[in-house]
Amino acid sequence: MNTRIGKNSNMHLGSAKKKSGRQPGCSAGRTVGRGRSQADRISSDLRAASSAWGPLPKFMLKKLRALMERYQFSVSQGDVTLLGDQLYITHAGLLRIAERHRCSGIITHVQKELSDPRTARWVFKATAYKTPGSKGFVGYGDANPSNTSPLVRGAEMRVAETRAVNRALRKAYGIGLCSVEELGSFSAPQKPIASTPHSNSHSRSINSSNGQPKLRDQLCLLIRHHNLDPALVKAYAADFCGTETIKDASRDLVKSFISHISTSAKEDLDGLICKLNSYSRPVEVKQ
Repeated sequence: MNTRIGKNSNMHLGSAKKKSGRQPGCSAGRTVGRGRSQADRISSDLRAASSAWGPLPKFMLKKLRALMERYQFSVSQGDVTLLGDQLYITHAGLLRIAERHRCSGIITHVQKELSDPRTARWVFKATAYKTPGSKGFVGYGDANPSNTSPLVRGAEMRVAETRAVNRALRKAYGIGLCSVEELGSFSAPQKPIASTPHSNSHSRSINSSNGQPKLRDQLCLLIRHHNLDPALVKAYAADFCGTETIKDASRDLVKSFISHISTSAKEDLDGLICKLNSYSRPVEVKQ
């Protein structure tokens, strides 16, 4: 099959050369057309990003444009996503990169000695082969109830395999951008969805994403990135939103709080930590 593809490619190139010989400048015209097409695609995708994620600062637009030019990422197709102030590649985006580069194949193996089905802990090894004769690029992925969202409870094995594949593909194609599926969950342990009573409208507004990153995940990412105390952040959030708990706050209030936390962490992290510490409960000393 590879031989036939190679011959077809040579014939195609040969015919192109003949045409270019009969029509000087035609090849250059096609190159300009492709350049314009790529520029239009990137501009359209940047508008889609601003529409989906809100107005983006110049540095973020510049970073996103560079990624689009280098890896041909598409926001509209879900190749990348934004959580907090960080961009992440998605599993779908990695698979599209592998397809464009004609990845030879991906093999996964469960690591039985490291996995424990009784506790829903799974570890996978994935090897991505760029060509049939390549040595392969290895990636590992693990998943258990403590580092996955309650929404995927019971699917830890599949999550672990996806994370392993993502790491293998990122190594194979030099993607320095972390994949969103590799992120863990920072929320406290929750009941499975099947046993959870119907939530109120405020809770749905916080967890509903309409295809966009959940606000809860954005907040969890900020907590992890800046090494903040989750309990204190929740207490601060409730006070900021003027509600008893953050679950009672509207989606707009939660978005405003996330933006506030992100800005405070960038501009004055020490001040933010001091503010959070003011919400810690005093320890009673028994005499």
